[in-house]
Amino acid sequence: MTGTRFVARALTRCGRGDHSDDGERGSVALFMALFTVALLAMAGLVIDGGAALAARGHAHDLADQAARAGADALSPDSLRESSTIALDPVAAQAAAHRYLAAAQATGTVVVRGQVVTVTAHVPRRAVLLSAFGLHDLTGTATSSATVLQGTTQGEP
Repeated sequence: MTGTRFVARALTRCGRGDHSDDGERGSVALFMALFTVALLAMAGLVIDGGAALAARGHAHDLADQAARAGADALSPDSLRESSTIALDPVAAQAAAHRYLAAAQATGTVVVRGQVVTVTAHVPRRAVLLSAFGLHDLTGTATSSATVLQGTTQGEP
């Protein structure tokens, strides 16, 4: 067998010489396009999913701290004149909102009796999942703090 005939026969066997089966041409390109989209979606779930979990954890930390800051806003009169301490509702809301604003978060503060409840919202934008229509990954959490006097043994 001569060299050129061997090369021609090898090219035909590998599918490079004879294009009689044109029905499958481009199928690899289509597969790669779909595979790339699926791979980007998976990467988006990993990266943006982690960012969403981090935002939720940060919101929980901020809600805890803001509620504690609000619960520390005691009425000065109750400290001087009474045997029980009382919360100043206006000062408690202001302290909790100041804490959230300092952390560049938003939220709501509710004061009921001796309990301060804070819902914090930490904004996050999607990086990869925005290509699939998901833009907002804001983390939200709620926490409460109660004003306590003296020491407790497991009972608030």
